[in-house]
Amino acid sequence: MKCFGIDLGWSSGASGLACLTWLNGQIAGIEFAHLMELEQIFSWIDQRLEPSESAVVAVDAPTLIPNQTGMRLCDRLAHQYLGKYHAGCYPANRNRPFAQRTLAVGLQLEQRGFVHHPHLNQQTPKGRYQLEVFPHAAMLHLFQLDQILKYKKGRLAERRPELVRFRQFILDVFPQLQPPFAPNMQWAALLPAIPDKGREMKAVEDQLDSLICAYTAVHWWYWGLKRNWVLGDRTTGYIVVPTPFGPIGQINPSSKHSARL
Repeated sequence: MKCFGIDLGWSSGASGLACLTWLNGQIAGIEFAHLMELEQIFSWIDQRLEPSESAVVAVDAPTLIPNQTGMRLCDRLAHQYLGKYHAGCYPANRNRPFAQRTLAVGLQLEQRGFVHHPHLNQQTPKGRYQLEVFPHAAMLHLFQLDQILKYKKGRLAERRPELVRFRQFILDVFPQLQPPFAPNMQWAALLPAIPDKGREMKAVEDQLDSLICAYTAVHWWYWGLKRNWVLGDRTTGYIVVPTPFGPIGQINPSSKHSARL
């Protein structure tokens, strides 16, 4: 089975890509890419899949947007549960300039057989699925952070140390997670180094974000609702967030459960 992460360039920018290979009860391989065109992205995914191979694609972008204006339910829930950690997501509606591109990604994945099914039982034997995910929210739980790592905005001198921290968290935490990685993974060699220049740094940022997306895909498949939040639903749009805590499942405005970090 393959699990892909796409840190999508919402307008015309390049996208970070990661592919994790699940083999013999562990994650046994990692690949990265940084590509510009949607056709290149789908070709990269197609080349890594056998015709009948199961796969999950996790996309950091709103691929389901039923609302013409305002914000989706899942966007409101992300602000409600994660806003105090600076992890409220960008609101999506069909009038936003990015909507045509992000919706196209979801539709093209559906045409390739990747269906939305956020409430699937854990470790479903076969199938191809797509998820909307949010790396900042995933990292809060996976890395047990008090607030997000702020490598996205600000001066280069401020962003680079945060990106270095991000990479170090992967080095320190990923080998301890469940679902597990193969114990012989050479993490320092697998992860790209953090450059000093802005454009090169942005490419690495996108790839590390895509790794969080890909791991969220594995985590969702491995644990199902037992250790993943589903903010929203298939009809109104949803975001899957991995959590190390007990069962919470779908979160909605009337839920009794509160976020715990």
